[in-house]
Amino acid sequence: MEYRLFLTVIALFIGASIGSFLNVLIHRVPLGESVMYPPSSCPQCGNRLRWYHNLPLLSWIFLKGRCAFCGEPISIRYPLVELTGAAIFGIVVYKNPSADSFVIALGFSLIAALALIDLKYKAVPDSINISALFLFIAGAPHIMEALQNALLFAGGFSLLRITVGFYVSLKEEFRLKKRVKEAPWLKSYFKIPPNVEALGEGDIPIAAAIGALLGIKAGVFALFLAALLAIFVSILSRKKNPELPFIPFLGLSMFIVYIFDENVTNLLEYLLHG
Repeated sequence: MEYRLFLTVIALFIGASIGSFLNVLIHRVPLGESVMYPPSSCPQCGNRLRWYHNLPLLSWIFLKGRCAFCGEPISIRYPLVELTGAAIFGIVVYKNPSADSFVIALGFSLIAALALIDLKYKAVPDSINISALFLFIAGAPHIMEALQNALLFAGGFSLLRITVGFYVSLKEEFRLKKRVKEAPWLKSYFKIPPNVEALGEGDIPIAAAIGALLGIKAGVFALFLAALLAIFVSILSRKKNPELPFIPFLGLSMFIVYIFDENVTNLLEYLLHG
């Protein structure tokens, strides 16, 4: 028990530090900027931050959420991301105190960054996406089995993407043809047949990561849970945000199923065999 608590405390500190780096990824990677240079600076006044301005969580608290140079407010997102990193590492390592858990926690941290980027930009950088996938494969107990499951889920999700995209495009084509038939002058304004992407390409590596980490049964359950969460949120926010990113739901479902693996396994056994 003492060993578990000791590793968990270390994981909390490491996770908070990783969370600080995640803030850099979230801000710079979508803009095509280097994550290494130049050093961090205030986005308002441009002054370069000192090392003691970048202490995870502590700096934001001591500075009272304001820049040390110009006094402008620092977004609450920064300490929240650092807190998220600490929580991810702490929970994952406490569940399974081992070296592999640090690798898996890093993978979950990258997915958290992807989720925030997806929410803001409706797109995900492949560099972070693929890195998270390989971390989950590397942290799995049986790497070859994890790789096999990753390829299976990637292929299955790709097929699902093509099938759903075809269905949605076909439905949209019928709708457009009906409108053009009623008003022929609209023909020049619509592309027929339309090409509608129902699922993004960035979701495929995340689906592969789910297969690598959770295996087939639990992985399928995670995908099902992600779809349920997305449908629920979509119903609530359909009018406000019709383009709902899927990666936040995939990442959250993956984390829930991984943490509660025994309960999920028991639930699956009950649903399948009664």
